[in-house]
Amino acid sequence: LLMMVRVAEGLVDAGTRSLRWEDGRYLVDEWPADRVDASDPRILKITGDPWRPLALTSLSWLLPVELSPDGERVEAVHYERAIVPATGYQAFGVEDPRISRVGDEWVMTTCSVSPERLCTTLHRSRDGVDWMLEGIVLDHQNKDMLVFEGQSGGRYWAQTRPLGETWFAYPPGSEWRAGPAINLATSPDLLHWKPYDKPGLRPHAATVSTARMGGGTPPILTDRGWLTLWHGVEPGAEVGIYRTYWSILDRDDPSITVATEHDPLIEPAPHLTRHLDSLKYLDSVVFTTGIVDAGDHYLVASGEADLACRLTRIDRGRFA
Repeated sequence: LLMMVRVAEGLVDAGTRSLRWEDGRYLVDEWPADRVDASDPRILKITGDPWRPLALTSLSWLLPVELSPDGERVEAVHYERAIVPATGYQAFGVEDPRISRVGDEWVMTTCSVSPERLCTTLHRSRDGVDWMLEGIVLDHQNKDMLVFEGQSGGRYWAQTRPLGETWFAYPPGSEWRAGPAINLATSPDLLHWKPYDKPGLRPHAATVSTARMGGGTPPILTDRGWLTLWHGVEPGAEVGIYRTYWSILDRDDPSITVATEHDPLIEPAPHLTRHLDSLKYLDSVVFTTGIVDAGDHYLVASGEADLACRLTRIDRGRFA
């Protein structure tokens, strides 16, 4: 198994400083204290600007880690194949890898962050270890892109999650609420994507946990349809509570939801990172990004508390 680990490196006692990559060098930016809101430990909010810009308190890169087939042992750590910032649109780093097996190759979507844009980028690999950056495939504020593991109707499909400032309300009594949703896009070649006309997974008005939602694992084909795990966020404090949920989508038209469950599949487990309490700045987040068919169960990969990698075994019968 390959686990692509996001490493977020920050400064000790950073205060109002942030890291940035530029032309092969790593730089430190010092922000005036009276212009910064540092209430969220992950970001610096630059005040006094109508567009509310942000700086990050860490710079991210990706580390390939080989695991044993059962996920129990670390077999190799490939620092020499790390995926690091390489161009201007990655000035603040490379985040949130999602890997899909499509045909005879692996494809990985990542989030590239910079003052230029917050965008989705695509990497490809024949062996899952050596990756080639193909460039930007979704533009500003369209992230959490998950490529389906296979085609439907002769096209490649992906889930996307655009963000923005403006959301139009559903009518009173609707089962849906306005806000971020998981949309769909199709492509002939994995590089050029067209938004699908029908909506995908939308936030339910009756569930607090879908006040904010986004894609988790690349959809995989099962007997019932495409199984997809996604995150829902219950508002609270600065970050909220991130949990993992699941849905099954129609194999021919993934805009149709065959089954979904409003009870969480995976919840944050602070006891797993108790030994890291001195480093912890939140314990209400489990962020799921990978799934592998392991026979009678699925092996699911998540980030726990922004500090650790977590593997969870889910019985196949849960989705029957």
